[in-house]
Amino acid sequence: MNNAILSERDTRVLWHPCTQMHDHENFPIIPIKSGQGVWLEDFDGNRYLDGISSWWVNLFGHSNPIINAALKQQVDALEHVIFAGFTHEAAVELAEKLVAVTPAGLSRCFYADNGSAAVEVALKMSFHYWQNQGQTQKTKFVTLQNSYHGETLGALAVGDVALYKKTYAPLLMDVITAPSPDCYFRESGETWEDYSTRQFAHFEEMLAENANEICAVIVEPLVQCAGGMRMYDAIYLKLLRVACDKFNVHLIADEIAVGFGRTGTLFACEQAEISPDFLCLSKGLTGGYLPLSAVLTTDDIYTAFYDDYSKLTAFLHSHSYTGNALACRAALATLSIFETQNVIQKNHILSAKMAVLSQRFLTHPNVAEVRQTGMILAIELVKNKITREPYPWQERRGLQIHRYALSKGVLLRPLGNVIYFMPPYVIAIDELTLMFDVAWQAITRVY
Repeated sequence: MNNAILSERDTRVLWHPCTQMHDHENFPIIPIKSGQGVWLEDFDGNRYLDGISSWWVNLFGHSNPIINAALKQQVDALEHVIFAGFTHEAAVELAEKLVAVTPAGLSRCFYADNGSAAVEVALKMSFHYWQNQGQTQKTKFVTLQNSYHGETLGALAVGDVALYKKTYAPLLMDVITAPSPDCYFRESGETWEDYSTRQFAHFEEMLAENANEICAVIVEPLVQCAGGMRMYDAIYLKLLRVACDKFNVHLIADEIAVGFGRTGTLFACEQAEISPDFLCLSKGLTGGYLPLSAVLTTDDIYTAFYDDYSKLTAFLHSHSYTGNALACRAALATLSIFETQNVIQKNHILSAKMAVLSQRFLTHPNVAEVRQTGMILAIELVKNKITREPYPWQERRGLQIHRYALSKGVLLRPLGNVIYFMPPYVIAIDELTLMFDVAWQAITRVY
């Protein structure tokens, strides 16, 4: 087998996500044969440094021996069982550990099988909670400008990235969209904290006007990832928690992309010292091995559904693979690595090195901003550094960077004109250096 044969077979039968398949007439899909650590290898022997953790999921490297061993043991005992009326050890143990490590007050765990599904669960739970409480006028959700929460219809509705949402607008529920605290738009000399606080004032006014009909507010804590890795200060989350309590609306924290150490703490909400009413988790939950998501919530919300069946208050949302034993075991192995290998402290060293390696990009005439939150670093590329005029999206400069970087053995996948780095936590310093060197070469070449 070689790349050309498998790529040709692929394009005859497959339809890939987030892809204009016509592009692959001129740039063949790359078949991957194996992975080890931060490296992927194709069938022709070419290697690629996985600088984006394979869509932000792979925390501890490909073919991690600890997760591998856990899965091998589990598969010989139980692969899956219906999760209605049955349970198993891995699901119980994982829920216990998630309740223990997530912010205080989150005491119940509901499993689904991907990030979008987790958001759907949280939205439906919030809506249904208010119905069960007799507050049937609460039917609206509040989201932030430039937010992203997934591709299923409920998750898409509470997002605000037009590229993904616009086509399907007629299918989506109406939501209330608040100004984003995105600090890219702060005034010269204004701090992240000051700008985020100023933006929250607009949000609070809107919340006060509409609280009676609002179920919940949903946010991506600290980083709006798919919206271009735009970042804001933790003060916004503090103020938001207070306001949600004041106006009696739920707070949904979508930590699907930013959870599990990505922002510098195990969960981003920790940096604001808050607990949401719903915490959505996925991606890194299983270390990049298997699809699994979890929604953590409170006893108050759980109790609102707990009654005789005849009252019809039960939450009947379900997935065939809810609580899958293999996925739960992979997640437990992932959490064990956090427990035993001092991951958060090691990440602080890596993120500091990323900050140093990124400094030269500030001198580039087409770089408007270099921003970082923990193990996420982004470079905003513009046509005019003074006015911050962006390059037209039709030029697809990010795609050119992606292709150049692949030719040099590094997997980068820019979001439009934003190059970002979100590597696995097992990356070495020399591998970080290579990643940034190739990105610099790509920017110099394409811009």
